[in-house]
Amino acid sequence: MAGLKELAVQGRELFTGGHRACAGCGFPPTVRMVLLAASDRPVVAGAATGCLEVTSTIFPQTAWRCSFIHNAFENVAATISGVEAAARALRRRGRLKADFHFIAFGGDGGTYDIGLQSLSGAVERGHRLLYICYDNEGYANTGMQRSSATPRGAATTTSPSGRGSAGKPQRRKDLTAILAAHKIPFVAQTSVAHWSDLTTKVQKALQADGPAFLNVLAPCRLIWGTPPEETVDVTRHAVDTCFWPLYQVEDGRWKLTYRPREKKPLAEWLKRQARFQHLFTGEHEDLLAELQAEVDRDWEELLARCGELPAKR
Repeated sequence: MAGLKELAVQGRELFTGGHRACAGCGFPPTVRMVLLAASDRPVVAGAATGCLEVTSTIFPQTAWRCSFIHNAFENVAATISGVEAAARALRRRGRLKADFHFIAFGGDGGTYDIGLQSLSGAVERGHRLLYICYDNEGYANTGMQRSSATPRGAATTTSPSGRGSAGKPQRRKDLTAILAAHKIPFVAQTSVAHWSDLTTKVQKALQADGPAFLNVLAPCRLIWGTPPEETVDVTRHAVDTCFWPLYQVEDGRWKLTYRPREKKPLAEWLKRQARFQHLFTGEHEDLLAELQAEVDRDWEELLARCGELPAKR
């Protein structure tokens, strides 16, 4: 697989600077790396309504140098699957010669929640497309509300911390495992802080004979409450705690693609974010212990799935 510098030199920059994303936002480098890894063919990209679409397509400017479709919050997977089906029909009739990459982008709100039905349907039908979820763990574009990707204990505008509340009470949804349960050719979890892992998985996904899904941790510094210059480092920290493990499921085979040399305590990562500061007032030691135990159990279960640890009976 080509390195990032090689991709930047040899590839075509399909996502430009000059967009209106916040300083330190996680999705611009994510999208840029995805499109660099896909630049061997013409790309048709679609984006669900959200921060990515709003900041990159303010009329009359656009940050996209490929075919681009904006659609509603909930249906980017349906839109891109329709375009992919149309291309196949035109190719059968001899009216289209070029081969394309079809890539859909959605945030966690438009993927975990409102767009899940559309995504599930598209991959079940077997469309040859790549769906990228840029997961910032909340509804960033509409006021920093909680989504089903928001971690337990996080404070948001709809799950505030305060008297009688320690933030969001529910655990986050394991969407990557849900997509793996669809038995599609390629599913993976990666992060904006691990460019080699991300671009390698994009290239594998685009070579898959059928639908593929990538879940990319890409922080919103406003939701997380972190300085803009710490976006990559705080993401890497999440991976090193095993809160966000990097792995892939290729043709049903689970494989860990990164294992921290030293598994770091979850609390160290939580302390870096304003959304978790209420957990460190001395009132929530039990909850902090529960959160660490959840991460530990999930990590052991993943190791077992990947054949790196005996499954517990």
